[in-house]
Amino acid sequence: MANNASKIALVTGGSRGLGKDSALQLAKKGFDVIITYQTKKEAAEAVIVDIEAIGQKAFALPLDISSTKGFEAFKDAVQHILDSQLGGRKLDALVNNAGTGIHAAFSTTTEEELDAMTNIHFKGPYFITQKLLPLLNDGGSVVNTSSGLARFSFAGYSAYGAMKAAIDSLSRYQALELGSRKIRVNSVAPGAIATDFGGGAVRDNLDFQKMLASQTALGRVGLPDDIGSVVAFLCTDDSKWINAQRIEVSGGFII
Repeated sequence: MANNASKIALVTGGSRGLGKDSALQLAKKGFDVIITYQTKKEAAEAVIVDIEAIGQKAFALPLDISSTKGFEAFKDAVQHILDSQLGGRKLDALVNNAGTGIHAAFSTTTEEELDAMTNIHFKGPYFITQKLLPLLNDGGSVVNTSSGLARFSFAGYSAYGAMKAAIDSLSRYQALELGSRKIRVNSVAPGAIATDFGGGAVRDNLDFQKMLASQTALGRVGLPDDIGSVVAFLCTDDSKWINAQRIEVSGGFII
């Protein structure tokens, strides 16, 4: 823990699900954590309490990842926290986690739905990372959230899955271009996880759960803490030679 005691991580979408668990796992590894939320301010504040109980500093900021218009103000807000609360230090890790999903057949997906997926899952992470580069330490780590749906295909996820495939590609380009600053970039691709994502289908639909588990080598669907620990690992020096990789964390789904 002491090795990372002075490090700082920013996790977008940290008020629930995988982002929340990633933030908690980072705190357990000695990171101070800044999380973002879009509307769930109370949930974000509860995560802050949990992180502080672990013994780390924590802060929550609002962020709409779907609109670049607010990114400059967000950068200024992060800078203010770094300067006023964290001793003028810089970020050591950025976790691009925030996102929502849609389930729509390719034949009926609208331009508005595709634009939303593009803005949330590709354009947003692309430009928020670009915007925060001056606040990120050399030798830092960026972790982008992909999806198993970038490798295997389920009907109804063409827009979402295609954007996650784009994130995998972007991660490699970022790793190449940020390598001169010794910044590592990897993507983590969760399989089916029992959270409220997508209306909570994996968590709440037992028949769906059984079907997914039957196609998973380890025989169950994933839980948030199956993912957060991997994200946190990729933010630490323990993973210092892992770069430009897509790491699927799915228990061996459709191997």
